[in-house]
Amino acid sequence: MPEPAQGSGNGRAARRSFQVVEVTGPSMVPTLYHGDWLLVQYGAPVRPGDVVILRHPFQQDLLVVKRAAERRGNGWWVLGDNAYAGGDSTDYGTVPEELVLARARARYRPLGKDQRSVLGVMGWALSAVRRVSPERSVSRRLRAR
Repeated sequence: MPEPAQGSGNGRAARRSFQVVEVTGPSMVPTLYHGDWLLVQYGAPVRPGDVVILRHPFQQDLLVVKRAAERRGNGWWVLGDNAYAGGDSTDYGTVPEELVLARARARYRPLGKDQRSVLGVMGWALSAVRRVSPERSVSRRLRAR
């Protein structure tokens, strides 16, 4: 996932750029599934509960999707919505602020092969595009903290 171009340096704040990225892996199930697409906004302010894109603290060429649970010092405590998948702050601690790159704004779930029936397509149409926000979190893990 390429990073957005920086501002022109003329003293004005850089524009916040958007990008579409694909989700891989199970760490955000049931909120996000492998193959979902996210519209993310670089440079957007992050609040507790937001789904964010960040550089892995120990493998910075790896970008990951997690939920920003809370501010801790100069960084974020991030959690996957799937407690059994691992790979979050319970493994690597607080993520420095500069490694949090973008905030997810919307999720698009592509039509699955098993959704070819009329009812399947109707169900998909009702939930294919959805705003990603803390209020819509289905994560009991986040709410329990």
